[in-house]
Amino acid sequence: MPTIAIIGALEKEVAQIKEELNGAHMSQEAGLTVVSGELDGLTVVATTAGMGTVNAAAATQHLISKYAPQAVVFSGIAGGLNPKLHINDVVIGGCLRYLDTDTALIAESAPELEEFASTPALVGIATAVLVEHGFVDALLDAEVAEKDPKQFLNGTIATGDRFVTGDAMRTAAIEATHADCVEMEGAAIAHIAAKNGVDCLVLRAISDNCDEAYDAFCEREFDLDEYARTASDITLDIVRRIAAA
Repeated sequence: MPTIAIIGALEKEVAQIKEELNGAHMSQEAGLTVVSGELDGLTVVATTAGMGTVNAAAATQHLISKYAPQAVVFSGIAGGLNPKLHINDVVIGGCLRYLDTDTALIAESAPELEEFASTPALVGIATAVLVEHGFVDALLDAEVAEKDPKQFLNGTIATGDRFVTGDAMRTAAIEATHADCVEMEGAAIAHIAAKNGVDCLVLRAISDNCDEAYDAFCEREFDLDEYARTASDITLDIVRRIAAA
């Protein structure tokens, strides 16, 4: 039975996915709580990696090494940088770039890349699922997209090890990466997947516009749960679509 690995940085980003698995089994591995189970004919292993590139990379490598998944899917929330995007819109990581890393030095080692990407076939599946969920491509006619309450974008995600907040950090992130949103794990997930020759997909729901401090951000518990559920719902349907392929 093929295996899909699903990773989130926060527990709220993977809680719903764990609840949907049949015959779920929990184990403690490599500092992670890993839940494995079945979903529509696929074996799914899911874990909360913790925040930051090191946590994300370590979790990804562990799941690849132990479970040999055909794909790694990372689902979660991010801060919006593209003014076309609104809270709860979704960004597919067509391109993933490190924000605060000397990428030329990183590229001296395998897979010798300065930026990374979600696997095109998985991007196609994610796009189809988002359309089914009523999302409109934000790159369509601006007037059409602006009127729609739910948008998605196959765009660029910036990944760094600091929580981006305030105009100065937001502007610096845009200038450095030209990204549509910013977070702390996606490029590391795609990096390790590429290093191992494993397909990957990074998916982010916009939770804020990088305009509030982390403590204030965390106080919006209900809102964060809603945005995390948006990403989880889409991720579950993506996995179901992979199973049906």
